[in-house]
Amino acid sequence: MTGRATARVRRLGGRSTRERLLNPSRLPGFGLVRSVAGDYPFAGRDWESIDPAERRTVARRLMTIAVLGIVVANVAVGIETVILVALVTSGGDLSLISEAKTSIVAVTLALIVGVVVDLIAGVSMVRPQTAWFTSGEPADAHRRRSVQRMPMHGVVATAMGWAAGVLTYAVVSADASPIQMLIVSCAFALAGASSGCVTYMVLERAGRPMVAAAMRDAPPRRPMLGVRERMIVLWVVCSGVPLVGMLMMNIGRAIGWVPPSHTALDVPTVVLAAVCLLSGARAIALVSKSITDPLRGMRRAVDRVGEGEYDTKVDVYDSSELGVLQHGFNEMVDGLTERERLRDLFARHVGSEVAAQALSHDVGMHGVNTDVGVLFVDIEGSTRFAESADPTVVAEMLNRFFTIVAEVVERHHGFINKFEGDAALAVFGAPNPMEDPSAAALRAARELGAELEALHPLRVGIGVSAGRVFAGNIGAETRYEYTVIGDPVNECARLAEVAKSAKSNVLAGGAAVADLLGDAPATDDEADDDAGSEIVAHDEMWEWVSMGAITLRGRGAATELYAPIDLLPNGESPITDLVDGLIRKPLSILRGRR
Repeated sequence: MTGRATARVRRLGGRSTRERLLNPSRLPGFGLVRSVAGDYPFAGRDWESIDPAERRTVARRLMTIAVLGIVVANVAVGIETVILVALVTSGGDLSLISEAKTSIVAVTLALIVGVVVDLIAGVSMVRPQTAWFTSGEPADAHRRRSVQRMPMHGVVATAMGWAAGVLTYAVVSADASPIQMLIVSCAFALAGASSGCVTYMVLERAGRPMVAAAMRDAPPRRPMLGVRERMIVLWVVCSGVPLVGMLMMNIGRAIGWVPPSHTALDVPTVVLAAVCLLSGARAIALVSKSITDPLRGMRRAVDRVGEGEYDTKVDVYDSSELGVLQHGFNEMVDGLTERERLRDLFARHVGSEVAAQALSHDVGMHGVNTDVGVLFVDIEGSTRFAESADPTVVAEMLNRFFTIVAEVVERHHGFINKFEGDAALAVFGAPNPMEDPSAAALRAARELGAELEALHPLRVGIGVSAGRVFAGNIGAETRYEYTVIGDPVNECARLAEVAKSAKSNVLAGGAAVADLLGDAPATDDEADDDAGSEIVAHDEMWEWVSMGAITLRGRGAATELYAPIDLLPNGESPITDLVDGLIRKPLSILRGRR
C-alpha cells in the first residue's frame, strides 16, 4: 500500500474501503441513519448513570438529525412545489415554463427563505431540550411536557418557515396577480402540511433518548399525540394533500384561474400523483416505524422475561398509547420480579420442594402417609460453646454447620425440614417421593459424618432411621407448616444423642438398614420353586456394620445399631465401640441431671 493510500485509510478510521463496505456500521454517518431509519439503539440504558460525554454525543446527533430533517423535508417538498406550480400555471406545457421564469425564481427564493426561517425556529425550539439533556439534571413536569411536545414544536417551526416563504413571495413578486398569489399560497400551504408531517415523525424518532430520560421517573399515564394523530398525519400526506390539490386545480380550471391542460396527458395531475406517491411512501415508512419499533422492543423484552431475565425493562420513549403500554410492561415486570423474590424467599424459608408443592396445590392442612428416610444431626456441647464464645463467632460456626448439612442433603436429593438451634432434620422421600429413601439417607449420613469433621473440636451426632410417617401441613388454618410425624423421626433424634458419645458419630437404626433388603424377582426356572424369589441387599448395606442393640431413651423395645465402617476408628471393633458408648452415655446423662 502506498503512503497516500495508507494516509487515506488512517483518515477513514484505519479501515480500507472494502472493509468499511463489508461493515456498514463503520461508515461515516451510519449511526445518524440508524437513529432515523433503524431500531431504537439505546434500549435498556440507564440515562441517570450515563456520563456527560455520551450525553453530549447523543445531543449532537439529535441536533444534526433535526437540522437535516428540517432541511431535507423542506427542500424535497420545495422542489416538488416549484415543479407543480410551474406545471399548473403553464397548463402542463413545458414550452411555456420559460415565460414564467420570473415567477419560478420568486418561488425558489421564497422557498430558500422559508427553509432558513424553519431551520432557525426549529433549532431554537430544540436547543433548550438538548441543553437540559446534556446537563443530566432530573426533569420536572414542565420539562417533561416540553420534551414530549418537541415534535409539535418542529411542526410549528415548519409552519413558520412556509408562512415566511409566502410573505417573501408576496414581497418579491409585488406585480403578481391576485390569482397567482392565491395559487402560490395554496401550493405552499399544502406543501407545508406535507413537510410538517415528515418533520414531526423525524423529530419523534430522533428525540426518543431525551423522552426516555425525561420520563424515567414519571412515565405517562395518559397518551399525548397518540396513534390516532399519527394516522391523521398519514392521511394528510397520502390522501388529504393530493386530493385537495387535485380538487383545487380542477376548480381553478373550471373558473378560469388556472389554464387547462394543453396536452392529451394531464401532466400536472400525473406529476401531482407521482409526488404524492413519493411523499406517501416517506410518511408510511416513518409512521409505521414509529408504531412497530416500540412493539418490537416489547416483543424482545417479553422473550427475555420468558427466559427468566426479570430485570428487563423497556425505555418509555413514546408519548402515545404505546408509551402507556411501555410503562405498563415495566410495571408488570416489576410485579413479576417481586413475585419471584417472594418465591425465592419462600423457598429459602420452607424449602424448594415444599414451596413448589404449596404453589402447585390449594392451600390447607393436608398430608399423606409415606415411607421415608430420616436424618437428624445435632452438635454436642454447643451450649457451652455459646457461653464462652462471641455471638458472632457462634453464628459463623452455625452457618458453616448448616451450609455443610444443606449441601450434602441436596446432593442426595433430600429435603431440610427444620433448622432448630444447633440441629437439623432432613427427610428423604417427602415431599417428593424417591425410589430408595433409606439408601439415600444412609449415604448422606456417611458423607455428612466425614465432612463435619471440619467443625473440630466440636463434635456432632448423626442418627438415621426409616419407616412410615405422616408428611404434610400441621398447625392452624391461619398458620401451619410442613413437617413429618412418626416413630422414625423420634428414633433418629435418639440415635443422634447416642452417637455424640459413641466412637462413631453416625448411627443408624435397624429399620433403616433392614429397609435395604429387597426381594429379587424369580427366574423362569425358579417359578415352580416354593421360594419364588431370593433376598438381595442394596450396595449401601455393605458400608454399615452392626454394633449390637440398645434401648433408646423413651422407648420400650431395643433398637439395633449400625455404624459406617469407614468412620470407625482404626483398631476399634464394633463391640468395643458399643460397650464404650453404653458406659459413657448413662454417665453423661447423670452428670446432666446434677
